[in-house]
Amino acid sequence: MYHEEKLPDAVVYPINKMEVKDIVHYASNRKIPLVPFGVGSSLEGQIIPQKAGISIDFSRMNKIVDICPEDFIAVVQPGVTREQLNTQLKQYGLFFPVDPGVDATIAGMAANNASGTNSIKYGVMKDQVLALEVLLPDGRFIKTGSKAMKTASGYHLKDLFIGSEGTLGLFTEITLKLHGIPEHHTVARCSFDSIDMAGEAATQLLSAGLQIGKLELVDESTITAVNKYLKLNIPQAHSLFIECSGSQKEVIEQIAVIEEIIKDTGGYAFQFEEDSLGKSTLWKARHEAGLAIAAAYPGYQLMSTDVAVPISKLTDAITNARRLVEQSKMLASIFGHVGDGNFHVVIAFNKDEAESLQKALQLNEDIVHYAIEVGGTCTGEHGIGTGKRQYLQEEHGEAYEIMKQIKYLFDPNNLLNPNILFIEGE
Repeated sequence: MYHEEKLPDAVVYPINKMEVKDIVHYASNRKIPLVPFGVGSSLEGQIIPQKAGISIDFSRMNKIVDICPEDFIAVVQPGVTREQLNTQLKQYGLFFPVDPGVDATIAGMAANNASGTNSIKYGVMKDQVLALEVLLPDGRFIKTGSKAMKTASGYHLKDLFIGSEGTLGLFTEITLKLHGIPEHHTVARCSFDSIDMAGEAATQLLSAGLQIGKLELVDESTITAVNKYLKLNIPQAHSLFIECSGSQKEVIEQIAVIEEIIKDTGGYAFQFEEDSLGKSTLWKARHEAGLAIAAAYPGYQLMSTDVAVPISKLTDAITNARRLVEQSKMLASIFGHVGDGNFHVVIAFNKDEAESLQKALQLNEDIVHYAIEVGGTCTGEHGIGTGKRQYLQEEHGEAYEIMKQIKYLFDPNNLLNPNILFIEGE
């Protein structure tokens, strides 16, 4: 990605929470910055040590502490990955639904409030976390939340830590809500002549009140790249990828309604898959879109930006993004989780040309400004990191100052992930 690389002074690998506490104590006494690290899949520079210091790699704290199938709960250490957890959950007929497209750690997903393809049906990371054990910069462990599915008890500190990008505390244990694996699911794909038609179809599907499990938009340039990368033969057109899950009867009824809506909105080449190979092939095409785009632009660097807008503004926002791309004469692909109004623009630029980088940054900024203007957000799931810091105040207004006050209340010496979210000295 386009973020400037920086190295820490040291990397440490704790194996339990008391070792984490020792590390925090050592760093706090010497005013050494601390940066938590999962698998490094963040896209906005969250794990780049802006002021060097110590990177805490949680990969060795990867134990599943407890699974309570009767309560639909799992308790995990921060270094457990989502695929590791789901492998263990299969024997109970359960799964953890948040899927950001990579095998991220649970703590990293919580720190960035990850979402992904399943968020339209199951919600995002904050909807799956029941409780957190957090180590504060002053060495105190606190527990937020409980194993109950809901609470009306006090301030919801748990939700304050989710999405804080490692700036308020370090997660040492996470309690998660689990879900039953659906009885049946079917995957469908359809094509459109324009990206605005695909966006309008997505809006119509959402308005119909269907229990859609996944709803993904992939533009023509991405389909072209995916076909070449994975040696597939998907029709080269703007496309929607859809999944329905539930009982077999429910899924059959939903697919019939979806096909009718797709035809009414100008869609064609409607194809659905029910066998495992067909379903996995279609979702592989969507999940590996980023790798396919990288392969399609050899010698270029990629800037992956995302925004989210109200559903009623989704078609306009996607159409505007495509217009901005064409005006800039940049190479870019558009895809995303349109089921919750979130889409991504991946911009290819020449890293050896300063003008090319500036044009990419300007395109990113124009897309973000439009999203904020229509009531959306500068980032739907990539977080702020260093890449979106300049838009945080624009989006939140006076609340931005409150966020800064909260940061320094928890971390008065600014040791946890400094210069992430906020620019020091502002």
